[in-house]
Amino acid sequence: MAASDAASAPSVPPAPSATPPDPPANNLTETQKQRSVVVSLTPARQRETWAKKAEFLLAVVGFAVDLGNVWRFPYICYQNGGGAFLIPYCVMLLFGGLPLFFMELALGQYHRCGCLTLWKRICPALKGVGYAICMIDIYMGMYYNTIIGWAVYYLVASLASINSVLPWTSCNNEWNTPLCTPVTAPQINPNSSTPAKEFFERNVLEQHRSNGLDYMGPIKPSLALCVFGVFVLVYFSLWKGVRSAGKVVWVTALAPYVVLLILLARGVTLPGATEGIRYYLTPEWHKLQNSKVWIDAASQIFFSLGPGFGTLLALSSYNKFNNNCYRDAIITSSINCLTSFLAGFVIFSVLGYMAHVQNKSIEEVGLEGPGLVFIVYPEAIASMTGSVFWAIIFFLMLITLGLDSTFGGLEAVTTALCDEYPRVLGRNREMFVAVLLLFIYICALPTTTYGGVFLVDLLNVYGPGLAILFVVFAEAAGVCWVYGVDRFSEDVKSMLGHSPGWFWRACWSYISPVFLLVLFVFSVLAHQEMLGGEYTYPPWSITVGWVMTGTTVSCIPLYIVYKFIITPGSCLQRIKTIKRPQETSIPPSDPAICTL
Repeated sequence: MAASDAASAPSVPPAPSATPPDPPANNLTETQKQRSVVVSLTPARQRETWAKKAEFLLAVVGFAVDLGNVWRFPYICYQNGGGAFLIPYCVMLLFGGLPLFFMELALGQYHRCGCLTLWKRICPALKGVGYAICMIDIYMGMYYNTIIGWAVYYLVASLASINSVLPWTSCNNEWNTPLCTPVTAPQINPNSSTPAKEFFERNVLEQHRSNGLDYMGPIKPSLALCVFGVFVLVYFSLWKGVRSAGKVVWVTALAPYVVLLILLARGVTLPGATEGIRYYLTPEWHKLQNSKVWIDAASQIFFSLGPGFGTLLALSSYNKFNNNCYRDAIITSSINCLTSFLAGFVIFSVLGYMAHVQNKSIEEVGLEGPGLVFIVYPEAIASMTGSVFWAIIFFLMLITLGLDSTFGGLEAVTTALCDEYPRVLGRNREMFVAVLLLFIYICALPTTTYGGVFLVDLLNVYGPGLAILFVVFAEAAGVCWVYGVDRFSEDVKSMLGHSPGWFWRACWSYISPVFLLVLFVFSVLAHQEMLGGEYTYPPWSITVGWVMTGTTVSCIPLYIVYKFIITPGSCLQRIKTIKRPQETSIPPSDPAICTL
């Protein structure tokens, strides 16, 4: 039975223990006839649940562990005090990231709905938070799949080099410039570039054919085809819901750990690896006095765990009602953080090796972001024995890391809309997922142009980057200040058998909302620094970026106004009505609620 039908259907009394004799047909009332017809035509449909508990855990871990664990955490740890950075990182995990992570898992499991239908039971006026989350996930799909497409391009190039050498090994290719200098040669010209850098910028992206966002050039067919392949993989992972996603995560969530361990075993044996790891971990305690270190720790833990994207709500909504989501939150968040720490050893062992080969300091070698995994690491791989093998498994790891995260974001949109519109979308999930992904792919095509890399950075900052912080603040405030921590704690108690302790209640009531608000303010003030890079964005593009952020954030106040207008009664009556959770005749523990 659909959610809307479940809430409005008349209560049917339980069947008696003994079957009474059938009354005469001519004595049946018209109401009884109608009721018997309704029940026979609309049987309650059970909401899907995960086939195995491990599939849910792998899906959550796969969503939380993404490319940022590989290309952002090691760099930000080194930049902010090395081993000393783990102190603010763990503090922010304990007081900010973990409480929000637990809150979303509990919300999804209790109400068994996506991020839209959920607000009917918490605070109807804040349903705009759900629409904002859907918009954020769509913006993210427009550029994140393109980054995975870059990894697919590298993988294809590596497979094509099985009987030869990797194409970014030498400067003898048609895309190379006179400034190209092998990494092992003396860097005499300060403007010289490496084969791996030119392969990424001049062969994969071909950004030299564009002058930035003012003229991005045409779509690059080979890159568009790689991104299309990513969307096809995503479709066949999502089209059947948890039945298909639950099988896929066994590969996409576990494969990165196998590859990371293989790369770590190879990395620590390289010359210079010890120096790189020492550089990664050496504590610089004086840096802890800098407020930027604490802001960076808060930002890293928040974006790493990923509350606010609707994914945790969607994935946990397919759990059994009495599942121990508290234990799940502890396990999965710990795995995520330990993975980031492990990735640091993998990355810095290779950076130490590159510094040794080039006779440079690690500061001159290291880069953050895509440059680390698409330039520096491929350079190191090209100089190793068996370079083609190492390249293949490395880019397979990047692809699986990215796929898990994009599964999660798009599953959040799919679950939210299918739960909200069960008759139109929920019963035609396969077609709806196909149309949604086709729409996002068309919107993503500009990122496959010659200047698409600049658009990727812009979308990253102004799509989810800034808006998500305000949206999660509104979500936390709605749950803890409007719905109420006491009521939410009772919901958790009905699932787990015990109420959350004072620590969790204090975090939900005060610490986590303040954590989010401070992070949002600092991010807005430093929004242009988040773009980074050598390219100067034109003023009109920054305006477009703020419009993207505004279209997402404005969903929240606009829906409040809309709900206020359509609600009958006086002003005071309207305010009370739009704040009051809607009651349902079916308890949340009933598997028929919010069915697809």
